[in-house]
Amino acid sequence: MTDREGSRWVRGRTALVAFVVVTALAAGGVWWSQVSDRASAVDAAPKTAAVQDVKEDAKQSGGLPGVRDCGIGAPEVKPQVITLTCADAGMVATAITWKKYGARDALGVGVVQVEKTGAGVGADSGFPATFRLYNPKSVDGGLAFTGLEVTYEGSTPLGDTTEMYNLA
Repeated sequence: MTDREGSRWVRGRTALVAFVVVTALAAGGVWWSQVSDRASAVDAAPKTAAVQDVKEDAKQSGGLPGVRDCGIGAPEVKPQVITLTCADAGMVATAITWKKYGARDALGVGVVQVEKTGAGVGADSGFPATFRLYNPKSVDGGLAFTGLEVTYEGSTPLGDTTEMYNLA
């Protein structure tokens, strides 16, 4: 009889250990799966030049005009990020690659990131677009583009295929 009670105790302990291991693995799996969700949410959020600290091309090169993000600070030449709605930063042009950057205008491609609370859009979204900077003027002692034309490739956040922004 002692052998049976001993084997029951071992089976009970084995079952308890198995339960604990399975529970720990399941909890770890749930936690691990949420890590990628948090990372993608951070990647999708609109980013300004201050957040990304993208300044490698910011030096004035050859007297080319730059862009003053929200009309603040020194003009930045070939910015990779431009805030479109300065009041709430709900729309931000990101990942801009400049195809042409001259003294009179500049042409580039990138993505307009839209935060779900901004512009009445239902979810955080990215919209591929072409950007054209124009109308360079002397502003606060630096040469800066004062106009930005955004042309969307496909779907648009506000329904217009082209939007104009004043950067002064």
